[in-house]
Amino acid sequence: MRVRATTDAPPATGADTIAVGVFDEEPIAHDVDGVLQALVDSGEARTALRKVAVTHAGGHRYVLAGLGNRDDFDPERARVAAAAVAGRAKELGTRRLCWEVPHHVEAPGFVEGTLLAAYEYREHKTGDDDGRRIEELIVSAHHDTSAEVERAAVATEAANAARDLQNAPANQLTPTALAERARALEGVAVEVWGREQIEAAGMGAFAAVARGSHAEPQLITIRHDPPDVAGPVLGFVGKGVTFDSGGISIKPAMKMSEMKFDMSGAAAVLEATGAIARLGLPTRVVTVIGATENLPSGHSVKPGDILRAKTGTTIEVLNTDAEGRLVLADCLAHAIEQGAERVVDLATLTGAIVTTFGNTYAGLFGSDDEWCAEVEAAGRRAGELAWRLPLHAEYSELIKSRYADIANAVEARKAGSITAAEFLRRFTGEVPWAHLDIAGTAYENGKPYTPKGGAGFGVRLLVELARANAGAPDLH
Repeated sequence: MRVRATTDAPPATGADTIAVGVFDEEPIAHDVDGVLQALVDSGEARTALRKVAVTHAGGHRYVLAGLGNRDDFDPERARVAAAAVAGRAKELGTRRLCWEVPHHVEAPGFVEGTLLAAYEYREHKTGDDDGRRIEELIVSAHHDTSAEVERAAVATEAANAARDLQNAPANQLTPTALAERARALEGVAVEVWGREQIEAAGMGAFAAVARGSHAEPQLITIRHDPPDVAGPVLGFVGKGVTFDSGGISIKPAMKMSEMKFDMSGAAAVLEATGAIARLGLPTRVVTVIGATENLPSGHSVKPGDILRAKTGTTIEVLNTDAEGRLVLADCLAHAIEQGAERVVDLATLTGAIVTTFGNTYAGLFGSDDEWCAEVEAAGRRAGELAWRLPLHAEYSELIKSRYADIANAVEARKAGSITAAEFLRRFTGEVPWAHLDIAGTAYENGKPYTPKGGAGFGVRLLVELARANAGAPDLH
């Protein structure tokens, strides 16, 4: 979808549909012969959030969108309202949609909500396509919003690109295909290691997970290294298990098809890095992705096996379905070895976090209060919420192994998300580190603008984090 900002009045933009937001107890600022206000006064157009009504005035089609109370309005409500409008606009056959940004309201939320809600994954559909799609979004405001509109569009398009990766079937989105997507990014340097190099580098934890599959594992390293930089080198690490059967500790058949989404963390860090490069942010980023399948075979890692990670730490495998932390252990160490000075990893790591937070918050864990606060604040600005959970020496005791340094699972099933984070912490040294468990937010999260399939969660958060570390003003 093309996106542009203008200071032209909506009727002069050439749009076939104009969206006008309506606040509680506020008159419509730019009415058309009294038609729009009459629709509100009659009760046909309602001001409650997610309510929309359609009318025609002055030779144009209008969609009136309820925005609720102005005092409660924020970027998230803008996304929700924009999603409602996008849905109705598609039904109407809209090709060019213009949002008239209300006075004293920022534009990015309307851009994000429209682009996210208009997304479709139709790669493998052979029919039932009515062809109704919004081709252009125009943002009309009294002042120049082009810079903020472009930033929002780039970050949201990257989130939608991550959704393409998430939604792709595992027979298509293999570790090699994920590496090919990384190589296609512009403005970055990419290095990819295969099985032989991963094993030669001493990444025994990552290599063990990959042994069960014929698919070649890929250690993907992406660098954004602009000439003029500010702030520390950011390390983004993503879990890229392109299909997770559970390995020898095989998962139940019910909903195993959803395990193609186990690479959601990798999709987020990959596309976020591409967006950061596209925006030209003066922030150095080193992104590391461990891409593999987790399958049962005669070569698979077994419960009871002991592995040696890149750092020399020995790990007893109690459950092969706790494979993500094994992959991330070596990837975290590699990111730090590559110069990362602040690290954040994203992973669909534990079902326990879904039990804790449902689909509303990602779980946030970390070793540094200031860094965790930055990650949380970036998520709040992006509308990708994270809530911090504690780490503690008593939790660390739970992952101690009888036969090795640590175990990859706690069989007592206590504090599942926290003990997983404690495991990861062992591989981060003294570098400030934050971990986002996105198992509940990455897909099927039920948001009005990402109701089904991959949600691209984390992309906009990471772009905001990079902006903040470059000293850029807030997006919203």
